Parts: sequence; structure tokens; C-alpha cells
Amino acid sequence: MNSFLPPRIDRTPRPGISTALVALACFAAVAAHAAEEERYERPTDPLVLKKLEQWQDLKFGLLMHWGAYSQWGIVESWSICSEDEGWCRRKNPDYEAYKREYTALKNTFNPIRFDPAKWAAAARDAGMKYVVFTTKHHDGFCMFDTKTTDYKVTDKGCPFSSDPRANLAKGIFDAFRKEGLWAGAYFSKPDWHSENYWWPNFATPDRNVNYSISRYPDRWQKFVEFTHAQIDELMSDYGPMDILWLDGGWVAKGNRDQDIQMDQLVAKARARQPGLIVVDRAVPGINQNYLTPENQVPDHFLPYPWESCMIAGGGWAWVPNAQYYSSRKAVQMLVDIVAKGGNLLLNIGPGPDGTWDAGAYDLLAQIGKWMKANGEAIYGTRAMAPYKVGKVAFTSGKNGARYAIYLPAEDERQMPAKMTLGLSVPQGSRVSLLGNNTALEYQTSAGECVVTIPAELASKPYCENAWVLKIQQ
Repeated sequence: MNSFLPPRIDRTPRPGISTALVALACFAAVAAHAAEEERYERPTDPLVLKKLEQWQDLKFGLLMHWGAYSQWGIVESWSICSEDEGWCRRKNPDYEAYKREYTALKNTFNPIRFDPAKWAAAARDAGMKYVVFTTKHHDGFCMFDTKTTDYKVTDKGCPFSSDPRANLAKGIFDAFRKEGLWAGAYFSKPDWHSENYWWPNFATPDRNVNYSISRYPDRWQKFVEFTHAQIDELMSDYGPMDILWLDGGWVAKGNRDQDIQMDQLVAKARARQPGLIVVDRAVPGINQNYLTPENQVPDHFLPYPWESCMIAGGGWAWVPNAQYYSSRKAVQMLVDIVAKGGNLLLNIGPGPDGTWDAGAYDLLAQIGKWMKANGEAIYGTRAMAPYKVGKVAFTSGKNGARYAIYLPAEDERQMPAKMTLGLSVPQGSRVSLLGNNTALEYQTSAGECVVTIPAELASKPYCENAWVLKIQQ
């Protein structure tokens, strides 16, 4: 996982600012990020536009990094890359020996407790609406039954290959669709196992192709054909696919000529899956249908479709003794992202035996409790200026309702007697607390609204982690 994230600039309006100044600040924020927006090229295919609009309604998804590397509890793939980065560290200082040991993980991968139906049910109950699964990471180990290589979970050299569940990707996509979630295939464009990407004739100095494409065009063409064939399998043999989530943004036409003919690849994929959303991560252009800031939440509203992919606990891949987000942090992060116009893709790494940690299930259950009570302020909403003011975030529903979501501090367990909203509420509007249909008293002055919460409601909040006011005219 490596991606571009726009500069973090905090342009959140502060309490006490007038409506006019809020509007001016919001306009300035959008103008200041015009350069970012230029990186985004809006699709023209009507089916893709429709699908993208639907995706923006979903708000909350699950990302799963899983592979043979999970047996060691290490970062996915990166330890076989010889770059001098923290995420490329190896336990064996002999690089070539380490790569052989890593490749041999295929021979011991045996997730006998694999039960995708249990994962799918937990994701559904958490309020997640789509899944993105790592069909292949940069190391090239395929978690699906490809015909293009024997470096895969279904090869006879992998002990799990004799299990009827061996085609892991198929089992996962089928289970999640059964629970009503969209299916998304993560796929790494670089493949460090392929001899047509990392040719053994040369050393592997970094993450890129290790030979001159202009000098050896036939070898590169074989890699392009290999990549297209694998994606065609995923788009043909694994049921309805909603998202093709491509990682490895350095594999791009403008970088060492690593052109994998993306336009043709996408056209072929959409011929199989009309309306398919394609995410060519960190590669500006028509094939990056939404942007993906990685493991960070932008400090401001972003004026294009986007999704923060975030680690729920430990690392992208499974690590021992992972510590997971508190439910308060996770819920408030989801609210923050949605208020700024994005989706949250929360990552959980399955363990080597095919199970999730208990902490992952506990976290999703707590998020689900909040979503059941407050989902109408999340699903199908859009960002609404001033987005977030102090402890209050805002969303706008398609039915005309507006939502003010109060984000209490970690030690704040009771609702405040008065909630100050950084926006005005027209007289005659109805303000109520989700979970209670009682109309609340409010006063608007100097562009701000102060809502009074009755003591009996404030002392016994209807839910934990965040409280939602619904505003209707």
C-alpha cells in the first residue's frame, strides 16, 4: 500500500464564525484545492457515473489484506523489495536467501479455519456495504484460481489446494454478495514473482521493473498480456464485480515506460462487467474513478469522489497481538470522512489460519450498534458546508433533512445541555434527536444555532460515540 495524499491543510471553520464567513471560507477551501481537483478526471460512461453515484451512497466498506505472508505476521510483500525503507526490513540479512524463504511460504499456507460467511455476516452487521479483497498483492501470490501461473493458493504445491474452499477469492466474493455487499477486487499491477517484471537476469534495485522496456519490449509485452489475462479471469469467473481496485501506481505509462495499456485493459474489463468502477490508484486520469488517501483522513472537504483506506488494527496484513481502534474513534472517523465527502474503507487482516482476531469482531459489532441507530445521517448523504465546526460534523440527506453530528471527547459520556451548531437554522425548522422524536428547543443568533437538550435525554444518551440532531424545514 502506497498512495498519493494531497497536502494536509486544515481549513475547518471554527465556532462563532458568521454564516457569510463560513461560506467564504468554504469557497476559499475549494479554490485552494483546485489543483487537487485537476488530478481527478470525471468518467464519461453513463453506467460508470451511475455506479459511482451509488458507491458514494454506500459510505462504509471493508478492505482485507491476506496472503501467504500472513503466516509470518509481517508486512505484505514489501520485505522482498530491496528498497531501504522501514516497511522493507527482513529477518534474514541475506536478501536472495530471504526471497527464497518468502516464496516458499506458498508450500505451508493452509488456512483450514476459513469461513467467509462469518466475516460477511460481521461486516453486514457493522453496516458495511462493500468489500475489497486482495486477489493478488505485489509479491504475485494469487488468492484465486488463475490459469496464468502456479504461484497460487490452488496449486498442488500449496497444502490448502486440496480443500474444496481453495479458491479463496471466489468464496469471499460469493459470501459477501450473499449478505448484500458489493464485491471489489484488489489487484496489484506490479508482480514481483513474474520473470517478465523482475527478470532474474538482473538485480532488483527497487519496486519497479528491473530491465529496460525499450531494450526488451517483447518481455514487457508478455507481462502486459499476463496482467490482462489475470484481470480478465477475475472479471469473467467470479460473478458480478463492482470495483476493480488497482494498486501499485508506479506501474504507469509515464514511469520507466511501464505502460500496461490501461485504457484497453479497462475497456475489456467493462465489456465483462458494465459500469465497473476502476480505481487506478495514484495515477491521474480517466481510469482513477475515485481517489484513495491511504491511512489518513484529509483535514478538509475534497470536491471529488474519494475513500480513505484505514487500518483497523495492527497492520494492513495480520500481525500478532494487534490493537484495534476503540469504537468511539472508529465511529467518529467514519463521521469525519463522510462529512468531508468521502467513504471509509476499513482494513482487517485475516490470520494465517483463516480467522479474524476477536478484537476485529468486537469493533465491528460496536460500530454496527451505532449505525443501526444513526445510519440515516450516513448512508445516501452528501457533504454540506460548513462540513465540520468544532465537535459538530454535518451531512445532508436526499430527503432534504440536514444532520448535525456531535462528536464527544473520549471521556465525554453525557450529552451537553446545549449543543452549539456552527450554522444557522431557519425559524420554523424542526430539530430532533435521532432515537427520540421529541422536538427540541433552539435559538439562532449571529449565524449559529444553539439547541437545548433536556436533562432526561442528556443524562441517558440513546447511543454511544456520537449523537445526531436531525434538522427539517
